[in-house]
Amino acid sequence: MNAWVGIDVSKATLDVVLVRATDSQHTQVDNTKAGWRTLENFLKKRCRDKAHVCLEATGLYGDAVAQFLYERGYVVSVVNPARIKAYGDSQLKRNKTDRSDAALIADFCRTQQPAAWQPPAPEVKELRAMLRHLDDLQAMRQQEANRLQSGEQSAPVLAQLQQHLAFLDTQIDQIKQQIDDHFDQHPPLKQPRDLLTSIPGIGNPTAGRLLAELRDVSAFDTASQVAAFVGVTPRQHQSGSSICRASRISKQGNAALRAALYMPAVVAQRWNPLVRGLAQRLEARGHCKMSIIVAAMHKLLHLAFGVLKSGQPFDPLYLEKRRVAA
Repeated sequence: MNAWVGIDVSKATLDVVLVRATDSQHTQVDNTKAGWRTLENFLKKRCRDKAHVCLEATGLYGDAVAQFLYERGYVVSVVNPARIKAYGDSQLKRNKTDRSDAALIADFCRTQQPAAWQPPAPEVKELRAMLRHLDDLQAMRQQEANRLQSGEQSAPVLAQLQQHLAFLDTQIDQIKQQIDDHFDQHPPLKQPRDLLTSIPGIGNPTAGRLLAELRDVSAFDTASQVAAFVGVTPRQHQSGSSICRASRISKQGNAALRAALYMPAVVAQRWNPLVRGLAQRLEARGHCKMSIIVAAMHKLLHLAFGVLKSGQPFDPLYLEKRRVAA
């Protein structure tokens, strides 16, 4: 690979910097299908071989162009923005413009060679879209419920709030049913969901979230990699003999998954024997409540990785049986 492309993504435009051994070039295109075709022509004219394209993980604004370039044979990397920021800090970058950000991403791609991205399967993309829409509807409903309970005295306003709540309840019920139907229509999703729900503490909503937000489990070699992807690994801060701060959750991962795992971790401390035992040991050592919950989230991810990798439902005696068999 002798050409690297950094793309700074915004809602309306894409700032693009192409870096080659001898020079670099910049262009800006619209973040539309027509703009993507213009970008493809720009790259074709300047690269004999396919370039390595890199962009930050910015959700919907970047996913579509990443898919477009992937389908046209480009190596595409979608990188956590925190990695790009840290790289820029290490290079003592002081300026921040769309063009300079694109140049930084291209240089990161050239020097760090990030892993290639692969788009999720269509049924997974559909599931993710429905779950995120469900989140939006539930957040909107909570806002309207808060307004209803705020002491508003206007009868017309109260009537409209109640009507809107009823409408949102209908929408929420409909999207939940559509999600259930989606699993029934796609056995490759339903089978892993059934495996995940065999784990005490993980119900259908959490299982669906894991399958939608987590990459294909085959992309991970270990459960620890899954935990790091979600952002529930401990972050240590120690230097010499005088600095040793308490470990904290890293939070450098998928925030939606961390939020989705919070209540399951609380429930699992009561009903999942493996998580309950872990929580009891940590409590006996004096760990705080939040630290125990994070450890429970970490444990649930390990169990989820295990059932998906093995294709076997949860068995609290699995490790013991393996030791006996050995």
